[in-house]
Amino acid sequence: MGVEIVEESIDKVVATMPVRGNTQSFGLLHGGASLAVGEAVGSWAAVKHASTMGKVAVGVDVSATHHKGAREGNVTITATPIHLGRSLTTHEVLIENEAGERLCTMRITNMVVEKKS
Repeated sequence: MGVEIVEESIDKVVATMPVRGNTQSFGLLHGGASLAVGEAVGSWAAVKHASTMGKVAVGVDVSATHHKGAREGNVTITATPIHLGRSLTTHEVLIENEAGERLCTMRITNMVVEKKS
């Protein structure tokens, strides 16, 4: 998918992804690609938080609204926390084009769990 993490902290995880190679048959950024990258970045943000407690995070819910399409360039994916708890995290994930226009808004909830050996 060509995803690159460009910033990562408990407060924010930012990644980029090219539209090219992630399109559907009409040449638009594929909604499934948006969901996949959004879930990956949102989950990574949850893992950053969980790791401060020696734990990991696993996804339990994701929802998305697609606002606008993209045919070229790169998109930026930004995950910011809504809630960082001991057992659940919730992040808002925004996908924007190079002009800063919102293409997709996502919300992902992850459960914080013990690491399995």
